[in-house]
Amino acid sequence: MTIQVEDVSKAFAGKSVLSHFNLEIASDTCYAVVGEKGSGKTTLCRLLLGLERPDSGRIRLLGDYKYAGVNAGAVFEEDRLFENMTAVENAALISKRLSEKIAAEELSKLLPKERLTVPVSDLTEAERRLVCIVRATLVPSDVLVFDEPFTGLTKEQRKSALDYVLSVKGTPPLVITSETYEGLSFAKKVDIHEGIALQQV
Repeated sequence: MTIQVEDVSKAFAGKSVLSHFNLEIASDTCYAVVGEKGSGKTTLCRLLLGLERPDSGRIRLLGDYKYAGVNAGAVFEEDRLFENMTAVENAALISKRLSEKIAAEELSKLLPKERLTVPVSDLTEAERRLVCIVRATLVPSDVLVFDEPFTGLTKEQRKSALDYVLSVKGTPPLVITSETYEGLSFAKKVDIHEGIALQQV
């Protein structure tokens, strides 16, 4: 499956956030969408996830794909965790088919086991982000969309998280937004202000 972002523009309250943005997102490829805070990275993520609609342009799903929207694994800029529930409980909520045992096994690859059974309100900022990252990978997805996923992580935690994601993601494309390209050289760099021109067929 390929997601084509074609000449997309989006504004809020009269302020342009994305202007004539182009990008083709293909399977088996990672993308690092880079730009300063407030430059439209989160808006692009929300457009890809179907949470916003473009003011102009279009987002198309190419190939043999029969559904109207994409099935995405997402890490949002905010954590979106249930504060009174544990890391395991939060992760297992992503799907009725997912057991807490499997969620715990995956979470333990990035978090100490003793931290899996306390309310997430007691976790550090970094630990909460790791829960969000693991949760997003726990069910099969057409695309992974990670908006500033490494906020608050040390370099070691960031590397471990990236290694984990790349080892489990399979063929779906991975879109990561970041203020810098540092540590993301495995991914195709996409400047949020420029995009990547679509190839004419």
